[in-house]
Amino acid sequence: MTLDPRTALVLIDLQVGVASLVAADALRATAERSAELAAAFRAQAAPVLLVRTNFASDGGDVPRNRTDVARLTGRPPANWTEPLTELGAAPTDIVVIKHQPGAFHGTDLDLQLRRRAVTGIVLGGIATSLGVESTGRAAYDHGYHVAFAADAMTDPDPVAHEHSIRVTFPRFGEVHTTAGILAAVRR
Repeated sequence: MTLDPRTALVLIDLQVGVASLVAADALRATAERSAELAAAFRAQAAPVLLVRTNFASDGGDVPRNRTDVARLTGRPPANWTEPLTELGAAPTDIVVIKHQPGAFHGTDLDLQLRRRAVTGIVLGGIATSLGVESTGRAAYDHGYHVAFAADAMTDPDPVAHEHSIRVTFPRFGEVHTTAGILAAVRR
């Protein structure tokens, strides 16, 4: 595989609150592989963007769209937005706060990438079929070359995870393993 010379790592919702929604084993593997990717990108002085979901204290910016799937209700725990400690967040990491499933809508993600002359992104995180997929589709629409780190993401629904990786992602980018992406980053 080949990555653009200006490729950024974009990790979606690897935060305490969202992580609580997935199985422990899947979370552990996702966090470990995401941490490997983040360390490799940092070592190359390539941008690492940690995207997190957060809402105003009054809940006024929480999506209220009608859906067939019930959304979480109530006030999230105090540590909801804290990044997973396994990521080893660094001062050079760029934090993007989102209020929708996709990381481009209503955020400065595109601005942060373009100002750094980024042309490609590697995506990982939670949930494969929601936040990662929404962000990947928008990245494609914005003209970025997208690589999906298939083993650095997870979903509360394993069937939805597999569908995204096998059916959806190949239409919007390239699907690779962490090992393949690490080899390309280190070249």
